[in-house]
Amino acid sequence: MAHILLIRFSALGDVVMTAPVVSSLAEQYPQHQITVLSRKRMAVYFQHLPENVTFRGVDLNDYKGLFGLYRLYRELTAEGYDYIADLHDVLRTKVLRFFFWLRGIPVSHIEKGREEKKALTREENKEKKQLKTSFQRYADVLKALGFPITLEYHPMRMPRQAEDEGENWIGIAPFAAHQGKIYPLDKMQEVVRLLAENPKNKVFLFGGGKKEREILEKWEKEIPGAESVVGKLKQEEELELMNQLNVMVSMDSANMHIASLVGTPVVSIWGATHPFAGFMGWGQDTKNAMQLDLPCRPCSIYGNKPCLRGDYACLHLISPKDIIEKVQPFLK
Repeated sequence: MAHILLIRFSALGDVVMTAPVVSSLAEQYPQHQITVLSRKRMAVYFQHLPENVTFRGVDLNDYKGLFGLYRLYRELTAEGYDYIADLHDVLRTKVLRFFFWLRGIPVSHIEKGREEKKALTREENKEKKQLKTSFQRYADVLKALGFPITLEYHPMRMPRQAEDEGENWIGIAPFAAHQGKIYPLDKMQEVVRLLAENPKNKVFLFGGGKKEREILEKWEKEIPGAESVVGKLKQEEELELMNQLNVMVSMDSANMHIASLVGTPVVSIWGATHPFAGFMGWGQDTKNAMQLDLPCRPCSIYGNKPCLRGDYACLHLISPKDIIEKVQPFLK
């Protein structure tokens, strides 16, 4: 039996995207033990994976600098890992895997395809083509270690209580890390209002942090039938709620990946970014991706670059009614 360590510390969406890959590895190599090393708060996204998967959470503030990483390495060494899969490839993980490499333990790391992504997002002569998904890039790391896998992951959908079965439960996650990925909030509020007009629809609003909470609580007060869940649910409860939604409306953000993890269909909205970069949610159909075919798109992999036009037309020109039309097929 081998013990395989997979390392991915951030960002939230990228960590969540490792779960289907870890599940595939665990099911196809049940004789081996797999440990996922990440930040403590990520544990919830790995709790329903096969029994040979263990999550090891760390607070990186406890392992600052080279000496801190060496101390973490010594702790990990005592746990007896035979293979190291670096699914992050940042300075912190490079240092960790270098320590293991010096010890003679096989290591492999993700190839992020930076040159391809530059060609996809450059200002002129873009190479618009589908790149490898992050799922496949993670799988390639395992293959390099001698563990080729077929990507297979089938989330379990949970039934609702009988009294709720007649309702349409719709999730709205209107935020993302960068402006280039956020649909205009006034337009998204209109989406919420239009959906909540139907008494059969119940709209749940997802977000995090003080500012997002204030915005969504304001929407909740102004729109009957809309309910903010920010600060009201534990992570496990939020996952359970997402699992029971008819559909989630999300940006190219972590909530798209969390909803995908529990098998919920997602109508995703793409502005500066593009599914071609490989960050589409697990099992999601690209026909449910809301995006405009503009010559300037995509201009960014992460949505963190200033708009080339200055007006974010890629987002502003998507109408609330267009989004409603995409959502409608998922409703009773």
